[in-house]
Amino acid sequence: MTEHRPTFFSTEYKATDGYVLYGRHYQCDAPVGVVVIASATGVPQGFYQKFAQFAAANMFDVVTFDYRGIGESAPDNLRGFEMDYRDWARKDLQAVIETVSEFNLPVFLVGHSYGGHSLGLINNHHKVSAAYFMGAGAGWHGWMPKLEGLKVSFMWNVIAPVITRLKGYLGWSALGMGEDLPLGVYKQWKRWCSFPYYFFDDPTQPQMKQQFAEVKTLIKAATATDDKWAMPQSRDAFMQHYSEAELTKVDIEPSSAGLKTIGHMGYFRSASAALWPDVIAFFAEQ
Repeated sequence: MTEHRPTFFSTEYKATDGYVLYGRHYQCDAPVGVVVIASATGVPQGFYQKFAQFAAANMFDVVTFDYRGIGESAPDNLRGFEMDYRDWARKDLQAVIETVSEFNLPVFLVGHSYGGHSLGLINNHHKVSAAYFMGAGAGWHGWMPKLEGLKVSFMWNVIAPVITRLKGYLGWSALGMGEDLPLGVYKQWKRWCSFPYYFFDDPTQPQMKQQFAEVKTLIKAATATDDKWAMPQSRDAFMQHYSEAELTKVDIEPSSAGLKTIGHMGYFRSASAALWPDVIAFFAEQ
């Protein structure tokens, strides 16, 4: 694997409803495919730059973008900014995939956390040749280690309600946990995380199981055994609903990659670069 670090050029994408999204396109000389990175909740695209450069140095064009309300795609103030949590997939990601599918290259998806949910929320999943997920789980505190589950429950039920009442959105950055989140995202995320099987248990979302069962994309879902927010059992609780997809699950022991820890955010940090060749190899096989 080469160590060359490609640069990117900034670009814009129009979501399915016309909302302007800001992205970056990392190019290589002779790409064999294009990789779209679907971010985790509240994580701006710049977080994935090192991984994107690695993939672009190894025969893939790479596209990153900020969901509406996040990073460069956020309004000046989130108070009063209305959106559905699913919009990041069905309006934003769907439009980006539609655009890159015109490059006449196989399209691949890397999904981090929420990004692993997103494939089942879009209508053009058939245009994705293969997907590699990291840290995608059901989000329920009961799947987490006990202490982490207690911390998350306290955050959802005590801290977050106070912040949202004061600001009109979830001031996530004040907690050092990522970008601030639109109110609609907060409300739906909190609700779905109260169910063991996430939105598949939500009686107001009866279509979800069938929707995910329609996905036939080749998927590899990797989870670090120290990822407290998406333990292997949490991943399995969610991924079982990609019931018609050819799914491979991988548990990553940090020590096997020469790491002390990976956690929920460590998959894409430079220290975890030993994990990245597996992503490239998986896509290259296709």
